[in-house]
Amino acid sequence: MKIALHAKAVNPDSVFYIQQVFDELSARGAELYISKPLQKNLSKFEHSLPDARMFSRNDSLEGMDFIFSLGGDGTLLDTVTYVGDLGIPIVGINTGRLGFLATMPKDGIREVIDALYNNYFSYEYRTLIHLDADQDLFEGRNFGLNDFTILKKDTSSMIVVHTYIDGEFLNSYWADGLIVATPTGSTGYSLSCGGPLVLPQSNNFVVTPVSPHNLYVRPMVVSDNSVISFEIEGRSNHFLVSLDSRSRTVDAGIQMAVRKEKFRAKLVKLTGYNFFDTLRQKLNWGLDNRN
Repeated sequence: MKIALHAKAVNPDSVFYIQQVFDELSARGAELYISKPLQKNLSKFEHSLPDARMFSRNDSLEGMDFIFSLGGDGTLLDTVTYVGDLGIPIVGINTGRLGFLATMPKDGIREVIDALYNNYFSYEYRTLIHLDADQDLFEGRNFGLNDFTILKKDTSSMIVVHTYIDGEFLNSYWADGLIVATPTGSTGYSLSCGGPLVLPQSNNFVVTPVSPHNLYVRPMVVSDNSVISFEIEGRSNHFLVSLDSRSRTVDAGIQMAVRKEKFRAKLVKLTGYNFFDTLRQKLNWGLDNRN
């Protein structure tokens, strides 16, 4: 079995669990491929690497059976950019903090790998958001699992985001910014700004303003078959746009629109996983001391 492994950051605690992953996979004869960020981070701890090949962001991972994301949700979002449209199943082992997306526990690594080798798992397909722009902002990786955002920059003043759905004017948002979240991203930044939770297979986007200066503006759920386009105004000519954790500075003249990406992320789900359990356990959903 060919398995790629990626981590954005490593700390003394996570080194122990990453070594467990190496040991379990090596014991099963897996052919290992390690990302350069993971290799670089492990070298800081003078960690001896297993017999493995290295890969960088521009190398194709075609032919991999799985890619392991070793970290938190930020690492899993980054792993999605390594996979792109290859459809490689992503195994998210949480060695980070929240682990809402990377749901597999670090203290059950052997059980996770046993499940993979014994086919006790299924796939969960997640919609991605795609950015079209008249500039190359993200080196061709114009997709994200969570969200696309437009935010103010260089000034405390609000910005105005004129927003259109399928070419029809929706609203001019006077706000600190605007988020367009996928169902997966509805549990992230959009949620923090008052957006609704949307179930992963809902086929929707959520349009959520960031601190809008208006009593009558609320988040909106729209079909993910929509094309959502923007024009930006502000006292500063510079704005921040982001796809998940990747961000770039743009000026007001940029042309941008978002839509559903043609391919989806393929997350490995172990038998027994339940989205509602994750909501309750990770976000304290419905927590009430009377229950």
